[in-house]
Amino acid sequence: MLDNKTVFITGAGGGIGSETARQCADAGARVVLTDVDNDGVESVAESIRETGGNAVAHDLDVTNNEQFEDLVAVTAEEYGLDVIVNNAGIGHDAAYTEDLPEDARDRVMSVNINGVWNGCQAALPIMKEQGHGSIINVASLAAIVGLPKQAVYSLTKGAIVSFTRAVAVESGPSGVRANAVCPGFIDTGVGKEYFDSADDPQKARERSKRAYPLRRLGDAEEVAAAIRFLASDESSYITGNALRIDGGYSVA
Repeated sequence: MLDNKTVFITGAGGGIGSETARQCADAGARVVLTDVDNDGVESVAESIRETGGNAVAHDLDVTNNEQFEDLVAVTAEEYGLDVIVNNAGIGHDAAYTEDLPEDARDRVMSVNINGVWNGCQAALPIMKEQGHGSIINVASLAAIVGLPKQAVYSLTKGAIVSFTRAVAVESGPSGVRANAVCPGFIDTGVGKEYFDSADDPQKARERSKRAYPLRRLGDAEEVAAAIRFLASDESSYITGNALRIDGGYSVA
């Protein structure tokens, strides 16, 4: 499915990013894993190599445009660049809009918006010149429905969806596709942070499950499978989409 393709993934030290790396490697891709957690991302890469996969790891702060551009350029020169998955993102403690501290707002916006922008800006010239490429930006269910006490997170993820559509229109004539995925609550670090910030985390988790028609939270493996599909040529006529992976929440 991804034989001989190079997939560049941000936020690959755990959760959706690390599972995406594993699935893409299993599908035959060379995976370039990046994260600010250098030890974590190297551990994931090593586990992939131990099972016969092709993986390399790099430290990357996605908010640093110059560092991002340099690493993408080196990757393209050494291995090629077929897919970039802009997955790195952070959340914030539950808070009403007027109560969210300015530093928390700025940090979430910097990572979630600038990180995706920097990734696309670094990859697009390379992909346009070669005449092919797939960009997958990880947004959220928060981009589609109103989540109380998650205003800044929602703002950033909504921006990612709109930005992805613009990139799809701009880059389509050059043979480059751009799509977003919008997961619901997934049992990963960001989801855990959200529940842990509630007065009663377990009650908040159970209440959230009941809001989904499937009556459960999603798994990183389920989101990674969708990303793997969008990375592959099996999705060659899909661009500009925001794929909901939300157990039916948005239609309930």
